[in-house]
Amino acid sequence: MDGIERILVIALAPDFDPIIQNPKWLVVAVLLLSAAWAQAAEAPKWQQDWEQTLAAAKKEGQLTLYGSPEFEGLFGEMNKKYPEIKITGVFNRGADVARRMMSERRGEKFLADIYLNGMTTGYNVFYIAKALDPIPPQLVLPEVTDGSKWWRGKLQYVDPENSYLLNFNGENRMVVAYNSKLVNPAEIKSYWDLLNPKWKGKIVGYDPTQGGSGDAMRFFYHHKELGRDFIRRILSETDIVISRDTRQMGDWLAGGKYAISIFGPVSRMDLDLMQVQGLPVDWFKPGHLKEGTYITGGSGGVALINKAPHPHAAKVGLNWLLSREGQMAYQRLFAQGNDGPDSMRIDIPKDKVPRANRRPEVDDGRTPFVDRAEWMDQEPITKFVKEVLEQRKR
Repeated sequence: MDGIERILVIALAPDFDPIIQNPKWLVVAVLLLSAAWAQAAEAPKWQQDWEQTLAAAKKEGQLTLYGSPEFEGLFGEMNKKYPEIKITGVFNRGADVARRMMSERRGEKFLADIYLNGMTTGYNVFYIAKALDPIPPQLVLPEVTDGSKWWRGKLQYVDPENSYLLNFNGENRMVVAYNSKLVNPAEIKSYWDLLNPKWKGKIVGYDPTQGGSGDAMRFFYHHKELGRDFIRRILSETDIVISRDTRQMGDWLAGGKYAISIFGPVSRMDLDLMQVQGLPVDWFKPGHLKEGTYITGGSGGVALINKAPHPHAAKVGLNWLLSREGQMAYQRLFAQGNDGPDSMRIDIPKDKVPRANRRPEVDDGRTPFVDRAEWMDQEPITKFVKEVLEQRKR
């Protein structure tokens, strides 16, 4: 109950008649009410902005998301809080969603409000196509704009302008897995050990030209101890089999058709689920290989699509997603067995984040954040990889 309500309750109570008995009470009541109304009129600017945005969003009545399937469930949580805003969208892999959205835009159909997925596609498709609106002007809630609530004291943007592509996730990632019956992990202490002739013909790799391998390829390509030489040799000297089906890769690994996999994220190969089922699969944990691992946003990125049909609902959705409530729901709902995200928010519990995926408390230089502006251009990496694969065919 605010100040105005308290005064009115008291003044209008049946047994309260000092105003009638003494006119001075009328003066006091008027002054108190004036002060309360003045205080209400001085509500923080952000609060006024938020209330106006929320009212407009409810009037729009819809938020259209384009992203990976898990986000439909996540934003279902927002719908519980704001049932007037219906959640709809297109949910698929990043590359498939991107193709559909760009095809629609070429046909002058502007249907998407928010893109939710990995920022490799976000940068190499939407950012380059200038299909995005800046994020900072749309951030309203103080708990979202307060840098102290976020890793390294700020929001982590991917683009050079620090405006269009935002990663709200930053998990530790390892993309080398193995069949535990065929591989003794003690024999492999470095990525270079994968070049051992004993593994020739026994490695399957996720297609390094596909968007889903973008963060892994940035890690290898820019790593001072690995770089182009490692990529060239792993692709040309090991008789590696290239696959575009990560779940098939997981099946092959569990069945012993291949001993080692590379470039494919554990979660996309369902290795965590297979391990729970007792199948002989495992992956190298952070710190096992001397060149380290890396931090990536994975599929935890967001961008605002320009010419959006529901701009106010998009603003509400963005702020809810980045709020403490939204990020706690994100960590909880996206956790899968031994895999799961690590929100960039540092003011929320991390009990749902698998230890292997948690960012190291001390930045020792062995776990670079690969989703950075100067590394996001995938074109030179893809060009190099395609040249190596073409030479392998000869």
